[in-house]
Amino acid sequence: MKATATAHPIQGLIKYHGMHDEELRLPYHDSISICTAPSHTITTVEFQPDAAEDVYIIGGDRVEGRGAERIDAVVDHVRDRAGVDHPVRLESENSFPPNIGFGSSASGFAAAAMALSTAAGLDLSRPEVSTIARRGSASAARAVTGAFSHLHSGMNDADCRSERIETDLEDDLRIVAAHVPAYKETEAAHREAAESHMFQARLAHIHHQIDAARDALYDADFDRAFELAEHDSLSLAATTMTGPSGWVYWQPDTISVFNTVRELRDEGIPAYFSTDTGASVYVNTTVDHVDAVEDAVSAIGVDTDVWEVGDPAEIRPESDALF
Repeated sequence: MKATATAHPIQGLIKYHGMHDEELRLPYHDSISICTAPSHTITTVEFQPDAAEDVYIIGGDRVEGRGAERIDAVVDHVRDRAGVDHPVRLESENSFPPNIGFGSSASGFAAAAMALSTAAGLDLSRPEVSTIARRGSASAARAVTGAFSHLHSGMNDADCRSERIETDLEDDLRIVAAHVPAYKETEAAHREAAESHMFQARLAHIHHQIDAARDALYDADFDRAFELAEHDSLSLAATTMTGPSGWVYWQPDTISVFNTVRELRDEGIPAYFSTDTGASVYVNTTVDHVDAVEDAVSAIGVDTDVWEVGDPAEIRPESDALF
């Protein structure tokens, strides 16, 4: 009862913010994202009948406290569905820096859900696995189905699950990831989202944003899709900054990237910035322009990576196991 899985992190296009059920992690509204590759998380899990307790290790460190509780929610759900009561050993590693706004919790819980469900002998579709991953991170649901994916809101697992959106933008899209290290508290921001006076305004327009984004993806309209993502980043920030804690994730380098992207666009280069709850920035562009965009962003003095659209979470061969 052992399995290894990989999953890619996500960039939110139309982001979710806040949950009406924190235990099941049911978001207030729909969301759309892109998986980014080759950045990934690899996770190995094993149900161990002779072990005394669950053990979770990420990046070589034992996970305890709130982090362990979030993993417990996923592990316990799989045990309940599979009728298994053995302790679990879970080890996970990221190929990219965690907790700076690049979706590491999404890829982590997506890989964990895939590995756990397989190790437990559950034969599930990816949308079904997405409901397991969602219990650790709502964004992880979209990392399970991969590429461009849409997480539907709902009151139950039948409705609140992820589906992949087919679009011809996948091959041409390139993402320049601008690393701006700054610790963030995403979970706390989600918890107080509804207390922002901007939250109801966000809810009032988010459904149209979802419809417009899906339409742009169907039409493979790069500019329309990523202009929506850029504007949604600003809407999300307005909500987090006006909550009780006044979260301000952006750093000076974040703003510098924004300004550089706008200058590139003024020169006729298709480039749009996007941020989730963090200081790091995704710059969305095309194959033909990615070198120019990366050069301009790197000139600010930040580290960069170039990513493509990532596939759904998948099970890896036994030889890839971490233990």
